[in-house]
Amino acid sequence: MSTFSSTTYPVLPAAAAASLGPTVVIAPHPDDESLGCGGLMALLRQAGQPVWCVLISDGTMSHPNSQKFAAPARQALREQELREALALLHVPAQALHCLNLPDGAVPLPDAPAGATAVQQLTVFLRQTQPATVLVPWRRDPHPDHRATHRLVQAALQHLSDPPRLLEYVVWAWERAEPADLPQTGEVQGWQLDISSVLPQKQAAIAAHRSQLAGSPIDDDPTGFTLAPSMLAHFAQPTELYLEAIS
Repeated sequence: MSTFSSTTYPVLPAAAAASLGPTVVIAPHPDDESLGCGGLMALLRQAGQPVWCVLISDGTMSHPNSQKFAAPARQALREQELREALALLHVPAQALHCLNLPDGAVPLPDAPAGATAVQQLTVFLRQTQPATVLVPWRRDPHPDHRATHRLVQAALQHLSDPPRLLEYVVWAWERAEPADLPQTGEVQGWQLDISSVLPQKQAAIAAHRSQLAGSPIDDDPTGFTLAPSMLAHFAQPTELYLEAIS
């Protein structure tokens, strides 16, 4: 297993966030937005920039064996947690758009459900006209994250004036294989100083209670929770963003 290092990337001041303009954050699951981009989202809103969040999956597979929370209840709980997290980042409730694709089986663009998702994303991006779109790192080691990247790339191809595309890291911090890491000449990157809004980001992460120790979904011993070692990556005063070298 390899480590995804951010030390080689320059650190930009918090004020640089505003230059991204109106921004859409694409999250495969509820919590990815807060983990990967929570600081940037808070800084964008602080600067008066519009921020939208698109949730790709229904989030139901974190605790698939729970009887207390059947799949519809898990979906409702995780969406409620996401709305609370967004409110803490000062993103308005109406800025959330949910595609409700199956958690753990987000389709690729060449599947019928994937093609429909590409159409939905294209319409949403035409309506919102963002200057920047944030999407998980192309080889983030989770199939839903990789599929999400592919769906967004396919949607951008339908736009005559596509927005800037930035990639954020979630699972690659812990689970990257050598082939998952950026290759020479593939991307350029930078870190954003989020120290001024780090408490806000931490509060947004904490809103995703079902994914943390002491989860209210307590009847599935095989259920997922974020490990302390994983959470430590998102308690740092910077966030990393990568951008393809054209």
